[in-house]
Amino acid sequence: MPAKRKHVRYREDLSDLPDWLRKRKCPNRHKYLSGKRILPNNITGKEALPALMEEMFLAYNAARLREACQLFVQKMLEPNVTIGMSFAGALTPAGLGCSCIVPLIKAGFVDWIVSTGANLYHDLHFALNLPLYVGSFKFDDCDLRKNDIVRIYDVLIGYSDNLMRTDEILRSILVKPEFQKEMGTAELHYLLGKYCAQWEEEHGLKDVSVLAAAYRAGVPCFTSSPGDSTIGMNIAGVELRGNKLRINPSIDVNESTAIVLATKRAGGKSAVVLWGGGSPKNFMLQTEPQIQEVLRIKEYGQDYFIQVTDARPDTGGLSGATPSEAVSWGKVDPNALPDAVVCYCDTTIAMPLFTHYALAKHPPRKLKRLYDQRGPMLKALTREYFLHNKVKMLDGSEPVLD
Repeated sequence: MPAKRKHVRYREDLSDLPDWLRKRKCPNRHKYLSGKRILPNNITGKEALPALMEEMFLAYNAARLREACQLFVQKMLEPNVTIGMSFAGALTPAGLGCSCIVPLIKAGFVDWIVSTGANLYHDLHFALNLPLYVGSFKFDDCDLRKNDIVRIYDVLIGYSDNLMRTDEILRSILVKPEFQKEMGTAELHYLLGKYCAQWEEEHGLKDVSVLAAAYRAGVPCFTSSPGDSTIGMNIAGVELRGNKLRINPSIDVNESTAIVLATKRAGGKSAVVLWGGGSPKNFMLQTEPQIQEVLRIKEYGQDYFIQVTDARPDTGGLSGATPSEAVSWGKVDPNALPDAVVCYCDTTIAMPLFTHYALAKHPPRKLKRLYDQRGPMLKALTREYFLHNKVKMLDGSEPVLD
């Protein structure tokens, strides 16, 4: 890294200004101009990535990404902070599961997850050693169809030898005895993660599957729309044959809410990192309105907030809704707005930079293993719900608050 540029001290000279401007009172001028001066060194090609981000990412969304990285490392990764991450968009097919999400899980930098089902379905390909390929968005889709290939923009997947093979293996697992009951998606993905971990070992692979990494680390992995993916489609398919697996979204709502409440009641802080928007973002943020609005338990909102998105806020969609708007819903603590960053950027660009910066600047954290604590946390949530509300069980009996 070359020596930092020696800045020539700048002194404001107001002598040439008109009298009316020189005499005008500007009490906040120094406050506004107290930031770092924009005068970076020439890039040499020898810079380390964290230093490059700190010294050269000075404005616009580069600055927002730098601020997000620094907020994550300096505040979110404190031991008493529980970090939830949501994933929307086709991230695992692009390789971000292997390159970024798995390392973040292993380092203890993510404690619970909400993802689209599609990301978790395509994660299965990696555990099964079924390849995806770099392609082009310019390919003829009619010709791809004739050649048994599907396309996710510029990612190519074999239809019969990958997708249909994955479906066959998935269905053979979903009919096994441990799946023959009602459950939430955290339990579903934990059970699938056990198989993913086995497949990794069988194929001589290491750390390629998000579900396998989450299983090993005890990271609960929810999906907000269980039927909106090929995993859900296959669950529906085997149900026609009499399979007893039933996904209950209410279990997910209560378990995810219990994670946030348990964090706050233990004197800790709750943080969210939202990659994209959509349903996973809403599901992760709705934990606070669930606590305050539905369960009528006094709480204040998330303490830290980072989102990387390409969605505009002015269309009214949740994907582009800002943290200040989330304050009005009770999703974000109003006192936490200084610790909220939105970066308008493609996740495939931002996530590798973010992951590299975090791993370079902070040692691994102790795993919280929240999956193993779901039962006690849910009991604590139930107990506090009944203590704050004068209600009984629907059958008229008194709740058992042991």
